[in-house]
Amino acid sequence: MDTSSLFTEGDINSSDERRMWNQQIADPLSREVLNDDARYFLHQSMSTPCLDVLESCKGSGMKTLSGKYLLDFHGNNVHQLGYGNDYIIGQIKAQMDRLSFSPRRYTNQPAVELAKKLAALLPGDLNRSLFAPGGTSVIGIALKLARVVTGKHKIVSLWDSFHGASMDAISAGGEAVFKKHLGPMMPGVIGIPPPTHYRGIFGFTDNDQLRYADYLEYVIEKEGDIGAFIAETIRNTDVQIPTKTYWKRVREICDKHGVLLILDEIPIALGRTGKMFAFENFGIEPDILCLGKGLGGGIIPFAAMIARDRFNVASDVSLGHYTHEKNPLGSVAANATISYLEDHNLLQKVTSDGVWMHSQLNGLKERFQLIGDIRGIGLLWGIELVRNRTTKEKANREAEKIMYHCMREGLSFKVSQGNVLQLSPALTISREELASALVILTSALESLI
Repeated sequence: MDTSSLFTEGDINSSDERRMWNQQIADPLSREVLNDDARYFLHQSMSTPCLDVLESCKGSGMKTLSGKYLLDFHGNNVHQLGYGNDYIIGQIKAQMDRLSFSPRRYTNQPAVELAKKLAALLPGDLNRSLFAPGGTSVIGIALKLARVVTGKHKIVSLWDSFHGASMDAISAGGEAVFKKHLGPMMPGVIGIPPPTHYRGIFGFTDNDQLRYADYLEYVIEKEGDIGAFIAETIRNTDVQIPTKTYWKRVREICDKHGVLLILDEIPIALGRTGKMFAFENFGIEPDILCLGKGLGGGIIPFAAMIARDRFNVASDVSLGHYTHEKNPLGSVAANATISYLEDHNLLQKVTSDGVWMHSQLNGLKERFQLIGDIRGIGLLWGIELVRNRTTKEKANREAEKIMYHCMREGLSFKVSQGNVLQLSPALTISREELASALVILTSALESLI
């Protein structure tokens, strides 16, 4: 199988390195479970065959069935507060004894408390919520609401973006591996270049960033009938951080043309950047905000869409209508997640950790020519590997070798775009654990010299 095209999306499950990794798993029970997994689940890109079999997860890491411990710097971005957070588990257990499910036509106190809490945390009139079982679902709700509010069906999104895996979400997203073989996408989606650091077609100075924003306005004016611009505030997987100049200009353009700004913060809100919400780093606010992943405390699948008060105009449309829409367990987990972030001063901790990570990773860049760029904020970091710093040729094979070296030594993370090591540990991680992870990463880099 030709896997070269798949490297554009991240670490893959059909390469020679993955086959060698799977072959070295010697534990008989692990082999049996992996074989059964491969036999009974549909195979898909970037997962089956799986990496290993997990037995337990706690805090900053995971333990496999064979007893190997891995610091987890990926966690699908649900592990903001660490795996198996005792406080969140306690809150969920208590709720299970009272009300474990709420039929959709009824409400419950945890759901109402969460909606009130989100409204209190968010600026302006971002006061109206709808909940759903996952981030993909709230993206769909946001796209439907934008059509109802504006009367326009077209949206603008960024190439390389990811907004979920359903047909409407992949139509709005820009990752090829989710669209392959799937035929016509949802009509009315116009892709534009992302304000990409390091490889951007326009550059990355403040003035260059304005060119990306001006491109958005050009498309809005030429295309017509555009109701919304949907974007990740910060691109999570390969960590692209636009400038304040870009986002402020985008906000002005959307206001000028009556286009709703939908921000997807499903993997990056709730403290990941050192702020409760990533848009706070840029001095703007969205018209619609999508949250998910870690909102359920890493335990309950749960997501939220929050919109402005004046968008409460769809009472005759079933925007969500999900069976578990006002899930009391998910609501309790989300309330507990926000309380834990606040009570343990995790925003300040993450900001401090981000300064330390910047210093340490800059040191690695100075030492290893393989590192073309580092970028990040808080506890969200990307290390871009290149074979030549001048040509910026992607070091795809080297990135994959480093990933498997690190996993053998006890560190797990995701590779994105084929050559970017994406590091997003639990926000509760200790400085000692961060240092241990970088020791493992350093040894992997040294192994390629």
